[in-house]
Amino acid sequence: MLELFSYNWEIREEWFNWCREIDPDELTKVRTGGMGSILKNLFHVADCEQIWMNQLQGKPVIKKDLHTISTLDEVIEFSGMTRQQTENFLSLWTPAFGKKELNMTTSSGKTYLFTYQKVMQHVVTHEIHHIGQLSVWAREIGKKPVSSDLIFR
Repeated sequence: MLELFSYNWEIREEWFNWCREIDPDELTKVRTGGMGSILKNLFHVADCEQIWMNQLQGKPVIKKDLHTISTLDEVIEFSGMTRQQTENFLSLWTPAFGKKELNMTTSSGKTYLFTYQKVMQHVVTHEIHHIGQLSVWAREIGKKPVSSDLIFR
């Protein structure tokens, strides 16, 4: 599991570096799909990671309003904090841990039961999905996207 999280963090860092080379207006420009902008997409993947990791650990979820995030540095700082917390959690991971279950109730009252393993897989694939959106937006502004190839890194 750690290998796929490390892969996502590596790609995320490369996107942060890519963003440093882009006009800041392009990072916040409203776009179709995803969370509506490059900056919001990057924040969203880190935010979802911390939400799920905190739920799995029975810790309070950090509530940050997506619309208050306005700079790349804010996203990078939040991502770093989230990564450190996730790395700490993953350092305790055992196969038995993956079989534990998270009982979750949505704000609408619907209840779900997920294994920890399923939640971890969701977090990994969720980020990959949003990174694909960044690649499309990069091409739309005429820039080469970060390669997300797992094998040929």
